[in-house]
Formats: sequence, structure tokens, C-alpha cells
Amino acid sequence: MSELRKKDSALSAGKLGGTLAAIGCALLQGMPNQVQAGELEKWDFDAAVLLYAESDSRVQAVEPVISATRNFDSETKLNLKLALDTLTGASPNGAFTSDQPQTFTRPSGEGQYSAAAGELPLDDSFRDTRIATSAQWSAPLGRDWAYSVGGHFSTEHDYLSMGGNASVSRYLNQKNTTLTLAGGLSLDTISPEGGIPAGISPMAVWGSSNFDNDFAASRVGGDDDKTVTDLLLGVTKVINRSTIMQFNYSLNLSDGYLTDPYKLVSVFDQAGGGLQGYRYEARPDSRTKQALFWQTRHQLAGGDVVDLSYRYQFDDWGMNSHTLEMKYRWGLGQHYLEPQVRWYTQSAVDFYQPYATSQQLSVGSKELTADYRLGNFDAWTLGLRYGYQLTAKQEIYTRLSLYQQTSSNFSSAVTPASGSDLPKTTAVMMILGYKF
Repeated sequence: MSELRKKDSALSAGKLGGTLAAIGCALLQGMPNQVQAGELEKWDFDAAVLLYAESDSRVQAVEPVISATRNFDSETKLNLKLALDTLTGASPNGAFTSDQPQTFTRPSGEGQYSAAAGELPLDDSFRDTRIATSAQWSAPLGRDWAYSVGGHFSTEHDYLSMGGNASVSRYLNQKNTTLTLAGGLSLDTISPEGGIPAGISPMAVWGSSNFDNDFAASRVGGDDDKTVTDLLLGVTKVINRSTIMQFNYSLNLSDGYLTDPYKLVSVFDQAGGGLQGYRYEARPDSRTKQALFWQTRHQLAGGDVVDLSYRYQFDDWGMNSHTLEMKYRWGLGQHYLEPQVRWYTQSAVDFYQPYATSQQLSVGSKELTADYRLGNFDAWTLGLRYGYQLTAKQEIYTRLSLYQQTSSNFSSAVTPASGSDLPKTTAVMMILGYKF
């Protein structure tokens, strides 16, 4: 984002900003008034809330974020950030649409849920709350070098992530060129409801006489781990007084449990035939992703700014993607408008198919997913940001974005059942923020 959360309308940017200011003042209690004022002037705050809603009563989310930056001098900074994500709604479980009603066992093994004939199967128990914190320290190393170190921690009911990052930058050509080397490491633990499903194992049928034994047989433990390592090489170049350009190469290495424990794959006796049941998906236990990124920002004679970027990503799962984005910032005195258009397209991973057949499973398939997020799809985002500069340090801003994702042709030779279709996603996103 998936990315994406649900919203209580009582929360507003002003309320968040006021709360943050109160917290900052409380931390400075007991100090002389003139020192308090001086300290607050060294801090920059940004309080915002993201609202996200998908069509058809699917995923809804709210994400308030508070960021505080302590400026020790023009180059030395400490940034602290706190985010709270709350998600509700229903999420596609990976099963294929059928012309017959379908019933699924809940991931916890406690109860069931259903999808009507011709209806996309959705898991309506999709609820979660995540708390995330991070800290980042940036400072110079002499005249021509700078460094940054940081760490993050996030937790939700079935996922724990912690890690750190560091970077070093070298300035050249009177700081008109910057070379950057950055790296990060994240250690994650996945503890899904009901435990870790065995890949390709059958879903136990709720209410069957042997349900408890079948459910236990489909589990291989209560939790699992994964490690994510990131590396980035970048160069930023000031072309002239009005143009700056950036090139990055990034490498992402993931190792461990990479399967989505809540996704299923429908099994038919043959293409377009009868539904035989459901299997839990299985993905490889390692993934290497590489990406090339280019961005150029150019300020026009009247002060408006054009921002263009392109990203190409590919991995050893067989997926490659292209992202092209353009923003244009109109300055209108104390106001500004910034329209955005973003196009994204990706190919499917090698082991993706919308459903499986009994014959395919009989030959011992070890890796399989029907998760449409790993299939072929195109996506468009249209957005508009508005900002109002109250003072030199205070700004109120908002952004409204419309997102449309459409799955493309199937990546396997399996022909979909007659009248069935892949998931489509339409979403509305709004950000309300206050900088001070």
C-alpha cells in the first residue's frame, strides 16, 4: 500500500496537531519560559491522518501519523515518528468465484463464512490494529560526508517487525552531486490465527466429523520468521539552478516465511469443471527483488514545479513491474495545488494461477498462489493535493486520490470457469495533515 485503514470522523488534522503540541509542552514543563519557547522553535511537527476505503465494503482503514523532527543545526536532525493503523472490512481469500455457494473455514479454525453463487469470496473477519514507531538520526561527517542511522518497531496481533538502517553520503562538486550508500535489516515474526498452514495442504471442512484432526494436520507450527535485507546505491545531481535529478539502484533480499497464511487456492477436477475443495497457498522461502529508479524535479520560470519519476522492478519469482508518475505543483501565493497521475503495471509470478486442477496437484506442485496481488494487473491513481501556508512554519494540507486496479489476462494455461472473473479494486484515499 498495499499498502489503507478505517476512520473515526471525530479525528481531524487540527485535533491531532493540538494533541501533539500539548504533549510537547508537557515534556518541557518545569523549564523557564524563555527556554521552552527556544526549544519548541527547534522542533518541526507533522500530524496527519490517512483515510482509505475500498468499494463493495471491502478494506477500510484509518492511519494517524505523528512525526517530530528536532533540528540541532541545518544538517543535524533527530526524527521521531509514531503511527497507528486500524483496518476493518473484508479481503479476498484467494478462492475463485463459483456458480455455486461456497463455505470456508475461518483461519482460526473456529467457525465458517460463506460466499453466494457468483460472488467473490471475501474473508469478513479482516480486522487488525498496528502500532509502529521509528527514530532516525542524521548528521554531517566533516564538510563532504554525512551519515544517518535509525530503527523501527511495529506490532499487530499476528505480526512483529523490528530492524535498523544506516546510510552514508559523499558530497562532490561543491555539494552539487551526492553519492549515497544505504542498507537496512528487518527481523519479522509471523503468528497467524490458527497457526502456520502447511503449503498445498487441504482446508479442513468446518463441521465434518474429523474436523479437529484434519485442521491439526494442516498446521506446521504456531509462528515463523523472515529476514529482509535492503541495499541502495544512489546518486543525486543538481543539473542547474532549477533542475535536480536522482538515480537509484536497490536490492531487496527476503528469506524465511513469505507465504500469506490466510490465502487459499480453489481446486477443480478439470478446467471449467466441478469444485473439489481448497488448498492453502505456498510460496518460495526466498525472494530477490531489484529496482532501478529515476526522478527529475524542474522548477519553471513562474515558480511551478514538475516532478517526474519512473521505477522498474524485477525479481527471481518472475515478476517485473513499471511505475510512471507525474506531479505538477501550482503555486498560488499562500496556496498551492498539486495534481498527480500514477500508472503501475506488473506481470504475474511464475507460480501464480487463478485456480488449480486435481491433475496439477497430483504431479506434486510445491509452489502455488491465487493471490491476485501476485498476478497480472494494471493500476491507475489520480490525485490532487491542496495546501495552505499559514506562516513560514505552519501549513494545512490535504490530498484526495482515486485508485483503480484491474487484473489482466491469466498467466497460466488454465482456462477460468465460465462467467467467473478476477478481483478488481477501486479505492478512495484521503490525507489530512498539519505541519507546524
